[in-house]
Amino acid sequence: MEKKKVPIVPWFTFPSDEPHLIGSRCKLCGDYFFPKVAMCRNPRCRSKDVEEVLLSRTAKIWSYVIQEAAPPPPFPARDPFVPYALAEMKLPEGIKIMGMVASGVPFDSLKIGLEMELVTERFYEDKDGNEVVTWKFKPVTSKKRSKK
Repeated sequence: MEKKKVPIVPWFTFPSDEPHLIGSRCKLCGDYFFPKVAMCRNPRCRSKDVEEVLLSRTAKIWSYVIQEAAPPPPFPARDPFVPYALAEMKLPEGIKIMGMVASGVPFDSLKIGLEMELVTERFYEDKDGNEVVTWKFKPVTSKKRSKK
């Protein structure tokens, strides 16, 4: 029997072959936010007129780090711990978000400005046997590169 897949948080479209992060856009000032908000977080605006939007699937690496050691308790870590990359991504909407880099992407292939795309990937199995899925980023293939 196939395991049920569930999203880690309801912050991305799921299930989807082309997932998107779900954010907000202020209708007054035009600022974007992730995760979605009920009120504009721009201190010069603070409008309550915000709408839910699907954010771009592609982004560029703004910064990144290789996590080579397991976090200390009480933070959970895989057992055995496997190093992973965490990247700050700049979306075309002008905001930056954090996301893990997809499994199998060589650390030495990462560089500032590298175009990445949003994907979903199994993160862990919960106590009920469900596959918990999260969003991650992987390099855009040459045939999928955006023209931006």
